[in-house]
Amino acid sequence: MTTRISHWIDGRLTEGTSGRTSPVYNPATGAVTGEVDLASLEELDTAVASASAAAKEWRSASLSHRSAVLFAFRELLHQRTPELAAIITSEHGKVLSDAAGEIARGLENVEFATGVPNLLKGGFTEQAATGVDVYNIRQPLGVVAGVTPFNFPAMVPLWMCANAIACGNAFILKPSEKDPSAALFLAQLWKEAGLPDGLFTVLHGDKVAVDGLLDHLGIAAVSFVGSTPIAKYIYERGTANGKRVQALGGAKNHALVLPDADVDMAADSVVSAAYGSAGERCMALSVAVAVGDVAQPLVDAIAARLPKLTVGDGTDADTDMGPLITAEHRDKVAGYVGAGQEAGATVVVDGREGDLPTDGFFLGTTLLDHVTPEMTVYTDEIFGPVLSVVRVDTYEEGLELINSNQYANGTAIFTRDGGAARRFQFDVEVGMVGINVPIPVPVAYYSFGGWKDSLFGDTHMYGPEGINFYTRGKVVTQRWPDPATSSVDLGFPRTR
Repeated sequence: MTTRISHWIDGRLTEGTSGRTSPVYNPATGAVTGEVDLASLEELDTAVASASAAAKEWRSASLSHRSAVLFAFRELLHQRTPELAAIITSEHGKVLSDAAGEIARGLENVEFATGVPNLLKGGFTEQAATGVDVYNIRQPLGVVAGVTPFNFPAMVPLWMCANAIACGNAFILKPSEKDPSAALFLAQLWKEAGLPDGLFTVLHGDKVAVDGLLDHLGIAAVSFVGSTPIAKYIYERGTANGKRVQALGGAKNHALVLPDADVDMAADSVVSAAYGSAGERCMALSVAVAVGDVAQPLVDAIAARLPKLTVGDGTDADTDMGPLITAEHRDKVAGYVGAGQEAGATVVVDGREGDLPTDGFFLGTTLLDHVTPEMTVYTDEIFGPVLSVVRVDTYEEGLELINSNQYANGTAIFTRDGGAARRFQFDVEVGMVGINVPIPVPVAYYSFGGWKDSLFGDTHMYGPEGINFYTRGKVVTQRWPDPATSSVDLGFPRTR
């Protein structure tokens, strides 16, 4: 029996009327568990109208009231993390501990947003000119939208909606149709927390809905996380329609391992970062750049760890890595392994082989050595449990390799040398850098985002830059003149 997964509009479940649906799978079994409604443009109009009406009221709500709603939402999300994690695992496939971990990182963003009374404080200059004071304020945009990926069905929406709502906007979420139920769970929690109806909307859909969001005159801004081609498309179409857009794209994250690195620590870190969530992370390490003599010991250490990883159903406590999101994606990732082998890479561990569950969309861990920059396993974002090792002779050669890549999302260096680490963080042309930290996702009071083809737009996500993205500045210049000294002056205003 399958479940119908409907929209959330104006504070309640709303069945779709387009007549179009998309199947939702349990990746661990391959079974269809639900049918998600796909929105029409008419349903989008309804959602925007509801959000717009709610936003007009919400922008007048006091900051203390907004903060109180966010605190209540935070408590509910914390208490009900196990329920949400189970929903994520059932539709995405990642292990329960990983699902709970993504919720925890999302919670950090909610906690940051609870401080909105402080975050929206402006500046005030008394006597900027004689009898004139100047101050600045930040005000909400109105209705904003988020288009989020399948790999983090809770965390990425929380990156967006917490700040957007805290700043006084209404937020429309278009989640991935592959795992849509987490979004509805968040909607229910927002309602229980006391958020007025219409301020958090879930509109399921495909390209019809996305294009509608980008074109709709009632939407002021769009946030996106996904692949680079789609990020570029969303940025170009959204900005052409006068919208503010932040579009985070793909990645090819490198770990530079120097000869002095602690090989065991580096191997543990690289394995965790490359194969966690079956490699379906935009911050996954997909390339280990081994410098000099560290290469063979590093490859051996990584290879020794992989047989110890258990691949299976994410609901099993003994499972380390779950399935991929769809059968098509699993086959695509497996195809990259074959292409790498044909191009001359050494297949040290082959994820296509071994004792894998017969049902579901499973693929084991793959380790490729002697990968070179022209191979597709290096150039393309694979988004699966495949780690490539590129061998270089020097630090300079490794740095050049990283800086030459079209993607610049995250990177890491493994070394015992503080000077080398400081030089790396100064020289590397990447948005997020880890020093002996394999997945350098910033804490919530910084901001997330890469450079080059990993980001379209000028604003990174969440944190202080997120607050700026969901507000616009206004400067007020005021004078309360003494009636006895007021006079007509047709000259250009001066500050002296």
